[in-house]
Amino acid sequence: MSATVVPLNESKKQIQLTARVLAEQKQAFSRNPLPSLTERKDNLSRLKKTLIAHQEQFCEAIDKDFNGRSRDETLIAEIIPSVQGINYAISNLKDWMAPDRRHVSMLFQPASNKVFYQPKGVVGIIVPWNYPLYLAIGPLVAALAAGNRAMIKMSEFTPHTSALLAKLVETTFPRDLVAVINGEADVAADFSSRPFDHLLFTGSTTVGRLVMKAAAENLTPVTLELGGKSPAVISNDVPMEDAAERIGFGKALNAGQTCVAPDYVLCPSDRINAFVDAIQDALGRMYPTLRDNPDFTSVINDRQHQRLQELRADAHSKGAQLVEINPAQEHFEDGCRKMPITLVLNPTEDMRVMQEEIFGPLLPVVPSKGLDDAMAYINSRPRPLALYYFGYERDDQKRLLAGTHSGGVCINDSLMHVAQDDLPFGGVGDSGMGHYHGHEGFLTFSHSRAVFAKQKLNSGKLVYPPHGGPLHKLVYRFFIR
Repeated sequence: MSATVVPLNESKKQIQLTARVLAEQKQAFSRNPLPSLTERKDNLSRLKKTLIAHQEQFCEAIDKDFNGRSRDETLIAEIIPSVQGINYAISNLKDWMAPDRRHVSMLFQPASNKVFYQPKGVVGIIVPWNYPLYLAIGPLVAALAAGNRAMIKMSEFTPHTSALLAKLVETTFPRDLVAVINGEADVAADFSSRPFDHLLFTGSTTVGRLVMKAAAENLTPVTLELGGKSPAVISNDVPMEDAAERIGFGKALNAGQTCVAPDYVLCPSDRINAFVDAIQDALGRMYPTLRDNPDFTSVINDRQHQRLQELRADAHSKGAQLVEINPAQEHFEDGCRKMPITLVLNPTEDMRVMQEEIFGPLLPVVPSKGLDDAMAYINSRPRPLALYYFGYERDDQKRLLAGTHSGGVCINDSLMHVAQDDLPFGGVGDSGMGHYHGHEGFLTFSHSRAVFAKQKLNSGKLVYPPHGGPLHKLVYRFFIR
């Protein structure tokens, strides 16, 4: 279903609420600028308890927002990683919070160097529609672990999920600790212009530029989790059924509406037919039907569905061969937005599917001449959020890692790097900046405060004026070499 239209006066109320809550949270932070380990663990535990107790309500709400969202995909891709992320943070938080001892040069002895990790203050989190729960909870876990307060702007395209999260957050936390803001695009624009102490945005590269520009007015540091065209590279000798099955799963999850979904496949020219056959077979087993199959997710709304249909039509009009993957495919004309995974063969650079992030169940297959050719193709384009390589030769894996750039990498899998608690998640270049998840999330939302400490003995007097004495000459001789 389409997003609920919010009256202008409601947007005004939400904008006023944003200002009021931000002021409340800043005041609350000034009263408690360094929450204890116990406080932080308690906050995380309360969040976990709420998620587990209301998991079925979240599944139902997200299903309503998509007009057909697989319950199991919500459990696998939203509930499980959210809960596991909380568990990991609770288990490691004591070590993360401990000051780091650092080296002190002989020149400055006796003294100590330490890095203390302070909360930044109030964190703003802007959430997209494709994984509305996980992409709210993941940053929130990092923000709370680091001792911050947080405000979450949910997407207007997931009204049921947004309303549910707002209700549950309100009953779980005081408003001056965590709050949810809902509203249309004008509310989001206002939200990004507020003087947060850190702002995390997940969404498109185009909107990310606007968010960063707005944040710059307040010198607010930003973490941008954007998208891009993430390639899947097939080697000359990997068993095709292995590659096709794992690429197919990564593309079909959430109907391809995933920022790290394989956006196109680079396949050796002489293996394309084998790939087509193998991915048809794999996805035919996973999704034998579409319309009444609860495992296959719908396109989120009519606007996105129309955009994908236009991408498909544009490719077909420019000579692409379209291969629909589903042995029981039906064409729907009654408002159903389930689209089959469709391979786009013989794509050309003037097609929109090769220029725009697809974010749906269309998968171009680009012929390559081998690994070097595939790497050159990737490197000639903006740096992607993810890169997937399928091949079991370790030397080729190392060559790909050394010769390309991307936010993250999976070797012989897709998507799963995002779910690793101890790996940073983030983009590079057009696909974003900054990281979160696990320890990197704690660091992102912490200020690393350098502390140099001396006691009564002051060796620094050796270099005090007047200069030119024998001690100065000795210091210069000893330390300038």
